[in-house]
Amino acid sequence: MSYLELSRLQKRYRDSVAVDDVSLSVEQGESVALLGPSGCGKTTTLRMLAGLVDPDRGAIRLDGTEITRLPAHRRNMGYVFQSYALFPHLSVGRNVGFGLEERGVNKAEIARQVTEALALVRLAGLDGRRPRELSGGQQQRVALARALVIRPAVLLLDESLSNLDAKLRDTMRHEIRSIQRSLGITTLFVTHDQVEALTMCDRIAVMDRGRIAQIGSPEDIYERPATRFVAEFVGRANALPATRDAEGHAVLWGQTLPVKAPADGEFDLFVRPQRMRIVPVSEPVADGMARVTGRVLRSVFVGDHVEILLEGAGGQLTIETQSGTAALPEGAEVAVIWQARDTLPFARPFARETP
Repeated sequence: MSYLELSRLQKRYRDSVAVDDVSLSVEQGESVALLGPSGCGKTTTLRMLAGLVDPDRGAIRLDGTEITRLPAHRRNMGYVFQSYALFPHLSVGRNVGFGLEERGVNKAEIARQVTEALALVRLAGLDGRRPRELSGGQQQRVALARALVIRPAVLLLDESLSNLDAKLRDTMRHEIRSIQRSLGITTLFVTHDQVEALTMCDRIAVMDRGRIAQIGSPEDIYERPATRFVAEFVGRANALPATRDAEGHAVLWGQTLPVKAPADGEFDLFVRPQRMRIVPVSEPVADGMARVTGRVLRSVFVGDHVEILLEGAGGQLTIETQSGTAALPEGAEVAVIWQARDTLPFARPFARETP
C-alpha cells in the first residue's frame, strides 16, 4: 500500500463533473505534479485531498488510514495557495507560526521552529516585517515556511509560482525542489506549467477534463505520451497529417516512412521539433531514419535556438536547431531527417459539428 492513495474520486458541481474517477498512489517522500489546463480538475482534486472540498464519491487514505471525511485541520497537511493567503496585519513570524499557535504549542517552541523555518527558506531575520514590506518571491517563501513549520505529512502546492515573474519562477522551482528533497516530504504540486512539472517532480499526472490521461516520470510523459492530448499539451510537437500505404506504412508528403500506421481511420504523425535535423537533399537516408523534403519559409532566432519553418507537399513543419548554426536562406530546398522511433501516430479527432 502506498503512503497516500486517492481512489476513484469524483466531484460534481450541478451538471458539470469537475473530477471524474481519479485514482492516484503517491509514495512517501515522492513529489507528484497534477498537470493540466484550466478547468481540468487538478485544483479540485487537491482541495479534496486537503479537506477543503468533500468528494461525492471515492476515498482518500494517508499512511493506511482513511481520511476522506476527516476535517481539514486534522489532516496534518501544509497548503500553499496561489495567492499565498498571508495575514496582512500579522508579522512574518506570526504568519509562519500561526498553525503552531492553533495547535497550542508554547511560545518558546513556536519561536524556535519559526526561526528554523525562516532559515530554511532563506528569510532569516525578517520575522518582524509585514507581508506588504516583502517582494513577491519573499511572500511566496513565507507561505512555504508556514506550510512546512507544522511538519506536515503532505505538502500541497496550488499554482504557487504562477504570480512570480519568469526569472524568479525559475529560481523558486529549484529552491522548492531542493527543500522537498532535503526534507523528504511527500508533495503534490498543481500546475498548468509543463516546465514546472517536468523539473520539480518525480512523476506527473496529466489531467484532461476531470480525468487522469497519463501518469509517469517526466521522461515518460515527454518522450512517450499515451494520448494525443498529452502529446499536444506537454512540450511542442509537429502534428503532420499522413496516410497509409498498402503495406501499412505511414506516408508523409509523398514519402513512405519506416513508421507503422494505425490500422484504420485518419491520423497525424507527431514529431518533436528538436528531434528533426536539416540535411542536404542529396544526403542518402540511413536505416531507421524518416525523411521528407521541403522549402525553407523563414528562420526565427529565439535566443538559445532557431526555429525554422519548412513547407512541403503536404503542409508545414517546424524544426528547432541550436543557435549559431549556419543560417538558411528563405526558399532553400532541404531535406529533414529524424529517427523513425521518434514518430508517434495518433488518431485525428473528429471535427465537431457547428450548431
